[in-house]
Amino acid sequence: MASLNTLRTKFGIVLSIIIALALLAFILSLKTEMGFSGNDPRVGVIDGEKINYSEYYDQYETIKSQNNMQESDEQQSAMLANAAWQALIAKHVLTPGFDRMGLRVTEPERLAMVSGQHPSQAFYNAFADPRTGEYSVAAISQFLAQAETNPEAANAWAQLNEQARLEREVQKYFGLVKGGVYVNSLEVARGVEAANKSFSGKWAGKKFSAVPDSLVKVSSGDVKAYYNSHKNQFKQTPSRTISYVVFEVSPTDDDLLALEKSVTEVGREFAAAEEVKTFVRANRNGKIADSYVSAAQLSDEEAKALMAGEMYGPVLKNNEWTMSRALDSKMVPDSVGVRHIVLPYAQEALADSLLTVLKKGGDFAQTAARYSVYDATAANGGEVGVLPFSAFTGEFAAALANARQGDIVKIASGDAIQLMQVYRADKPSKHVQVATITYPVEASAATRRDVHNQAGSFMVNAKGSAAAFADAASTAAVTPRVAAIAQGDRTIRGLEDSREVARWAYGAKEGDLSAIFNVGKDYVIATLTEIDDNEYAPLNKVSAQIRSQLLRDKKYDYIVKSLSGSTLAEQAASLGSEVEDFSDVTFGSFYVNGVGMEPRLVGAIASAEKGALSAPVKGLSGVYVFEVGDVKTDDKQTAEGEKVRAQAMAEGMAQQFAIPAIQQMAKIQDLRGKYF
Repeated sequence: MASLNTLRTKFGIVLSIIIALALLAFILSLKTEMGFSGNDPRVGVIDGEKINYSEYYDQYETIKSQNNMQESDEQQSAMLANAAWQALIAKHVLTPGFDRMGLRVTEPERLAMVSGQHPSQAFYNAFADPRTGEYSVAAISQFLAQAETNPEAANAWAQLNEQARLEREVQKYFGLVKGGVYVNSLEVARGVEAANKSFSGKWAGKKFSAVPDSLVKVSSGDVKAYYNSHKNQFKQTPSRTISYVVFEVSPTDDDLLALEKSVTEVGREFAAAEEVKTFVRANRNGKIADSYVSAAQLSDEEAKALMAGEMYGPVLKNNEWTMSRALDSKMVPDSVGVRHIVLPYAQEALADSLLTVLKKGGDFAQTAARYSVYDATAANGGEVGVLPFSAFTGEFAAALANARQGDIVKIASGDAIQLMQVYRADKPSKHVQVATITYPVEASAATRRDVHNQAGSFMVNAKGSAAAFADAASTAAVTPRVAAIAQGDRTIRGLEDSREVARWAYGAKEGDLSAIFNVGKDYVIATLTEIDDNEYAPLNKVSAQIRSQLLRDKKYDYIVKSLSGSTLAEQAASLGSEVEDFSDVTFGSFYVNGVGMEPRLVGAIASAEKGALSAPVKGLSGVYVFEVGDVKTDDKQTAEGEKVRAQAMAEGMAQQFAIPAIQQMAKIQDLRGKYF
């Protein structure tokens, strides 16, 4: 039966993406903590519509409720934030746009999706049987019966229908885009030629790096003129730039000695403990393994101790102290070959009946093919394979520990009952269940306080200016790092758990100094050095890039002027280079042998006439001339095959960029970073 809780677990969001996420707990109190009680600040603009905090927050809460989650880590929170934002884009851009286009989902269409006549990923995600993968209309009927008396279920049903509607409208939109794509006969002919022709010949060239910069001149006027005439190349996302320092918290020698002393004491107590399970469970660093392992699956030192009933360790491995004891031991097969029949947990009577039949000699493979609901193995007679005994845990390990070849056991686990046949059981050997206590090597509380005090002293000295920040960093022997935070970024690349640093940057003013942030195990202090809300990158930021481009352009002109001669050999001599061979170049090649990745050169070769000396080709890294000496033609591609390929590629590209193109035209402004 599809319950509300089941639907929550499987419920999707825009375009059938299932988000099993939730808000961080502190989000609930943001309105008061951030000081805008009674106000509703703007967190974004979508197609001219202001998105206020309350609307975004409500969308957050809706997705949180749909997934029935209360906590999340930073990665989950970021995914949830993206899902909420995409839902708002759908609301303010996609749905109104589809409506203007006349794209609608009629009631008969909706019913066809619900019934499974026209499959909907949204309904499938919610109402497919997890064991068989089959869509269940009966589960929908059961859920709707629940929704009649449960407002929460009714709301979930409405949300699910809305998602399915949007999914269907997007499919229709993609259909329109796909229908507008057409590959003409000229493109097909050109594609066939490009696929079937390969070129060989000779080339010569000169790298731009071989021309000293001093031989060409790029003025500030040239840079400015290029910038003005190519301004669209420099469109940018608004950003903030910070300089920050990291005070690393590492254990001192005293910490290491104290930890070793503490671990040694715990080790003595662990070795003497009679109730091993109780002792390990009482230790916050203790863990009891779910499975049993053989000596071969342990290190030589562990196996020697644990198999003899002795304690292993304490020993320092991989930056943590570890010690272990064998909690239990069993004589069990190293490997077990099994087949199984999987039944729903409610069909215990059927399981008992089948077990009786099988124990009397019934055909296990045929029974599995007929009754097992796990299609992945049912089609192969229930074959699971030969597995090490350590692969089995819990009820499975207990049931199979004493099983012999030919035995059939019944195991109830989770929401299923399994009938498991043992068709192979290796010779028994000793296996142990291991209880382990580990202590990571980390700084003590006293060391953390000392480093925090150092960070506090840095803050006092770093206030006032960027120069003061740099001087304080030098005094504290920490290296300032620079990071750009683009609009919409929630974290700082390369800095673990940096959400709070990014949030601070969005709300800070230029020159502000942050508080001390706890980032991972370390402390971070930042200063905001620049706010750039320009639509285009300013000239001073891109002048070096432009100058490099102009230097290449002018070096091209310089090299071409020095080019002389009527043959390839003569031109090579004028360039001071040698004539070299190339072969097997096609229009789809990525590089030319001996030259490297030069798309323009590839295109020029694939378009050239045999035997003709080419015009100079301006490549990415130099100037090239060439002659095609041989053109090979085969019939790898036909016109019909090329048409199918080109059409499929064109349709795929059109659909891939259809939604991003709409979002780009909507001029979306993401200002959430200050609050979320």
